[in-house]
Amino acid sequence: MARRTKEDAQKTREQLIDAAEMVFHRKGVAQTSLNDIAQEAQLTRGAFYWHFKNKQDIFKAMLDRQTRSFKQTIQQMDRVTGADQQDSLTRLRDSILFVINEIECNPNRRRVYEIIFQKCEITAQSEPIGTLLKENALIGSARMRKAFDTAMQDQILPENLDIDSAIVHLQAQVTGALYLWLLMPESFELKIQTAHLIDLFLAQLPDQFLIR
Repeated sequence: MARRTKEDAQKTREQLIDAAEMVFHRKGVAQTSLNDIAQEAQLTRGAFYWHFKNKQDIFKAMLDRQTRSFKQTIQQMDRVTGADQQDSLTRLRDSILFVINEIECNPNRRRVYEIIFQKCEITAQSEPIGTLLKENALIGSARMRKAFDTAMQDQILPENLDIDSAIVHLQAQVTGALYLWLLMPESFELKIQTAHLIDLFLAQLPDQFLIR
């Protein structure tokens, strides 16, 4: 019976997070009230307060769930891209496109990123959004650094590569493509254009980012 009660409580919590995600996306975070979330979930305010203290608390829970899902995606990606003998730059390209494809094709992941980029100001109330963006950027930069280091060791890239600059430029290009696509998804296919950007970047990498 206790297990059933725990499962029901978890189901209600997820139902509230789902509802918050939908309302945040529809109305924007600032314009969403606790009543909006409870009504969307078809639950009472009492049920809301049983699981969350306030709007900031459920907003953070939504982002935490996205972070866990993102990490699971990374692990899945590693299993896929680690199964072959490709060089580190090809694996990096594939891993970035794997994540981009997730955002383009997974409605839930896309919705959260639309909330992050379009439906929310980064204020004290929405501070967890800054933490999520920073965490994702650090994960991405660590993977890029590892790929570039390995490529240098394998003599695919020159030893005097400016890795820090290369990471900044690659992240800026990928993030910029994602931002534009979220604004105008009908204007281009995200994965295809991101692949073009990465290929152009990697072709220029040995010459454009050297420490002179």
